[in-house]
Amino acid sequence: MSQSTPDTNYDVASLVEEFNLARIGQYVLVIIFIAFFLAPLETGIMTALKTNEAVARTIPLAPPTSEGFTWDNLQFAFDRLSDAFFNSLFMAIPATIGSVLFGSMAAYGLTMVRWRGQMAFLVLFLIGIFLPYQAVLVPLARFWNNIFPLATMLEPTFEALPIVQDFHSNLVPLLITHIAYGIPICTILFRSYYQSLPSSLVEAAKIDGASISKIYRRIVLPISKPMFGVVFIYQFTQIYNEFLFAFTLITGADTPEAVVTLILPAVGASTSGIDFGVRMSAAFLAAIPTLIIYVAFAEQFAKGLRTGGG
Repeated sequence: MSQSTPDTNYDVASLVEEFNLARIGQYVLVIIFIAFFLAPLETGIMTALKTNEAVARTIPLAPPTSEGFTWDNLQFAFDRLSDAFFNSLFMAIPATIGSVLFGSMAAYGLTMVRWRGQMAFLVLFLIGIFLPYQAVLVPLARFWNNIFPLATMLEPTFEALPIVQDFHSNLVPLLITHIAYGIPICTILFRSYYQSLPSSLVEAAKIDGASISKIYRRIVLPISKPMFGVVFIYQFTQIYNEFLFAFTLITGADTPEAVVTLILPAVGASTSGIDFGVRMSAAFLAAIPTLIIYVAFAEQFAKGLRTGGG
């Protein structure tokens, strides 16, 4: 018959003490919160993989049976959204890069370079953040359609370009609008980060004779990578999922230049009702580019949050 040693008794006692009722209660609470937040995701996935009959007969959280399982919902949703994916990425990626880069340069000029009147420009950027979308929709549409029809002007150029079509020129005004509207919030986010940087870096570079642009390219830009990760994820999510500007500047969801947010509300809808399997499939497919951006910039995003970027 084996006997426990004093060390073993001590380990068991420590283990019992560690897993007291309070600790068990914490684990149970965490599990409940995880289940609460993941339940809609699990419901959506299960619904996307079910036939219409299975959706009607089973509870949303239940997995599909062999008779009720289908890939047709995902295939139909992908066929419906495939062109819109290209349109959204054609517009969102350059708009995100432009607004983030211009926002970084503006924040550098407003934070680490001293010049007269910079506070007045900072106030203008703050006003730009709080300007509601609804207030600019009518003048925005009149500007791009009547005063400066950029899409019409660019159409012959787009006909000669590879990959893109002439109708993609209609996305350029939307792209520029997102850059202009995104610069203020990007500037404020970068400014809070640049204020936390030691000024000795810039002062030492000035003493060595570096110009303002060289200080930005050689010093400020490399140490801003974590903040670029934070702002890029935020800005891409905002632009890719934006609906109001796209609804105003693009003529309709049936046009070839329609983006994902314009087409998504109609996928799975018909006169006989809503096909929940197709609709859930379309929703998950539409979220894939955003998830890829989060995964690609996850490391920089975490560093940016740790350094105060969030």
